[in-house]
Amino acid sequence: MKRAFLFAVVVILLGSASARANVFSNWAVVLVAGDDHAHDGSIADVFDNARRDLARALVGIGFTPQNIIQFSVEPVSDAQETRISSIANGLWDLSKRAPGGCLIYFTSHGAFGGNGEQGGILTNQDIWTPDKFATAVNNACGSKPAVIVMSACFSGQFIPALAAPNRIVFTAARPDRTSFGCGNDLKYTFFDQCFLQSLPQAGDFVGLADLTRQCVALRERQERVDLPSEPQVAVGNDVYFTLRWK
Repeated sequence: MKRAFLFAVVVILLGSASARANVFSNWAVVLVAGDDHAHDGSIADVFDNARRDLARALVGIGFTPQNIIQFSVEPVSDAQETRISSIANGLWDLSKRAPGGCLIYFTSHGAFGGNGEQGGILTNQDIWTPDKFATAVNNACGSKPAVIVMSACFSGQFIPALAAPNRIVFTAARPDRTSFGCGNDLKYTFFDQCFLQSLPQAGDFVGLADLTRQCVALRERQERVDLPSEPQVAVGNDVYFTLRWK
């Protein structure tokens, strides 16, 4: 009797772990490297490195490889060419095939939107503004749970356009601050590296955002940057406790 009880407990625990691991198996994932240049204009792989390694890391926490599409300025076997229309159409199509939710991670240079003007994120020589980007996300993802990560200078400007009760929106910087690490001598930007190295320690996206912010702040103190980037996060009430993989 005791053995039967213990066996039942083990089955329940394993089933719970499996259910958590499969939470994201039917999610649409879009990973975008928006540029292939360093801040000084030289060629750099820093954004593509993050795009490629994020795909592997996300599969490790339960996302399905077949539901991940990638975009690169220099298209390769695992990535389509980075174009605004291609990304929007790819997200639309994938979200129909994988309707569980949306995860979008965009790493690139950001454009400052001061004095009432809209900035945005560099998308292969085009600037994708927050409002137009939000339109593409809203069309494809609607009320589905979503995690949107914008890794770029001034990326905090995307939060007002994207924030919603069903979303976690995480940006690498305040609307008026640069982020760091997009040189051709680095493998990742500071933010992308912190996101990747914090992923194994976290068990949910809210915790991952906290760990990433702590990591970025430490790295920037070590590098003695003049103005810290201060990554921003907006967590919707509907997904605060639900987007877990542990």
